[in-house]
Amino acid sequence: MIQFLFLVVVGYLMGSVSSAIIVCRTFALPDPRSEGSKNPGATNVLRIAGKKYAALVMLGDVLKGTIPVVIAKALDAEPVTVAFTALAAVVGHIYPVFFEFKGGKGVATAIGALLGFHFIIGVMVTATWLLVANFTRYSSLASIVSITLAPFYTLLLIGRIDIFPPLFFMVLLIIYKHKNNITRLMDGDEPKIKLKHSVIEEIMEDQPPKAITEFEESAKEINAPFPIEIESKPVKETKPKAAPKKAPAKKPAKAEEPTKKAPPKPRKPKEPKEPKEPKTE
Repeated sequence: MIQFLFLVVVGYLMGSVSSAIIVCRTFALPDPRSEGSKNPGATNVLRIAGKKYAALVMLGDVLKGTIPVVIAKALDAEPVTVAFTALAAVVGHIYPVFFEFKGGKGVATAIGALLGFHFIIGVMVTATWLLVANFTRYSSLASIVSITLAPFYTLLLIGRIDIFPPLFFMVLLIIYKHKNNITRLMDGDEPKIKLKHSVIEEIMEDQPPKAITEFEESAKEINAPFPIEIESKPVKETKPKAAPKKAPAKKPAKAEEPTKKAPPKPRKPKEPKEPKEPKTE
């Protein structure tokens, strides 16, 4: 029982550390609780500060769900205790004691806790989020569907019914935090994930560039007395002329080496003739 309470308290306190608020204060950024969607999460930090700071927030939110669960497993806690530790981390993220109980929606922390609890379950939840977001373009819907399936993935892979209640309660909390998103989804007002197209992609899709469409719209707004039409003529691609081939450089002719004459052979000196002896009669 003492171990259970200790791990639950550790999970809640670690979850209460708001990565978004700490990152924004460290880098002198606007408070995410008062800017944008007023939600201290990675998505809002992305909106008000940029990708680099949002990545730091996302990493912090995932780790504060993973670390307490890993600690619980390192202490050989029961799977039920580990599941309640994961739940406590998510509760701490949603209702942080250090920041007036105003936190985020708990999706990243829940995924981090599931990765620490059972890596394959965490991967399955992440893959579900990616699939739903890819086909529907709704980030909130992807979060709701992927987290809702987490307890059922746990039953499928682990097969223990006692783990289901804490994970199911975690799902209910996250869905409750998405109540405004659910209302907008039902009304058709929920913003979709936007994909930025470059001018080259628009041309490849046979769409006029933004500059032309904006000019046409402005012409309609001023009620011009004559129609303004802009003809977009296809630009012929001009192939670059091939550079003239250079004639191969001639190799310089080798200078003829002077033929070396053999040195004259030294003449042998003539031997002096011996004097003839006189004949004696």
